Amino acid sequence: MRHRTFGRLGWQVGEVGYGMWGMGDWTGSNDKASMAALELAVSKGVNFFDTAQAYGDGHSEQLLGILIAGHRGMRAFSTTKVPPKDRQWPSRRGVPLVQVFPRAHVRRYVDVSRSNMGVDTIDLLQLHVWEDDWLDSGELAQTVAELKREGSIRAFGISLNRWEPWNGIRAVKSGFVDAVQVIYNIFEQAPEDALFPACRENNVAVIARVPFDEGSLIGDLTPESTWPEGDWRNTYFVPENLEATVAHVKALKPLLPAGMTLPEMALRFILSNPDVSTVIPGMRSTAHVEANTAASDAGPLSPELVARLRAHRWDRKPTEWSQ
Repeated sequence: MRHRTFGRLGWQVGEVGYGMWGMGDWTGSNDKASMAALELAVSKGVNFFDTAQAYGDGHSEQLLGILIAGHRGMRAFSTTKVPPKDRQWPSRRGVPLVQVFPRAHVRRYVDVSRSNMGVDTIDLLQLHVWEDDWLDSGELAQTVAELKREGSIRAFGISLNRWEPWNGIRAVKSGFVDAVQVIYNIFEQAPEDALFPACRENNVAVIARVPFDEGSLIGDLTPESTWPEGDWRNTYFVPENLEATVAHVKALKPLLPAGMTLPEMALRFILSNPDVSTVIPGMRSTAHVEANTAASDAGPLSPELVARLRAHRWDRKPTEWSQ
């Protein structure tokens, strides 16, 4: 596992981290399989774990707590997210901070997450949705300063809404945030335009999420794909999105070098960008861990292939189904 410096915090983190949403509440999740995958990840050098209270109502955090308790001598970076009080993903434009992340709400969930993970201090606390307009309120800055001073958290970050990398640039430039989490993959290249340069200039860490475009870059979607009842992908891959996504993936496949899988190419495209501090694919099985950590060992893609992949940028705008 190759390691990278996590912004101005100076942490040395595995460039492939661990996204823990799937093991929290996705259909088909199995705790035994999840823990086996987590243990294997540790043996492969993974040390950055991204979870959230909303992932299974704290279940994902509790699994991370079990892992941390079993590896007291290991430096595992615990990161989690405070759910919005109004339970709106993504956040709604114009809704004031006090209705989404009031001081008492943030403090309450910091305590809930610390208890779930069995830690005194959360390494990185993030807000699960974000609006740059919330910078105009001084309350959040005071709350974060208190939490750091008390030792409840070490660092603070934000998780940006889908396909809105511009809606975090003010926060990055303000010096308020230590890290920003954003969707970045072969299709979603917009963060390179302004967000990444701002992070570079202000030494803010970048956490790249959704590296496989919610599974499309695994390569097995078809126009007839379905998921079990209750699986959130039924509401994301509506016919309009599914058909367009399958077409974009089909156009991408001829670029695959011999012997390389589509998921490997997708991860290595992200890891070819030095602005990324870590990428957090979801991994619910040991097979996922083996494949994703191997992408780090393989190193960046060739500049020629990266250049060809840039032509597959797909600029999308949030819709009712994009969540």
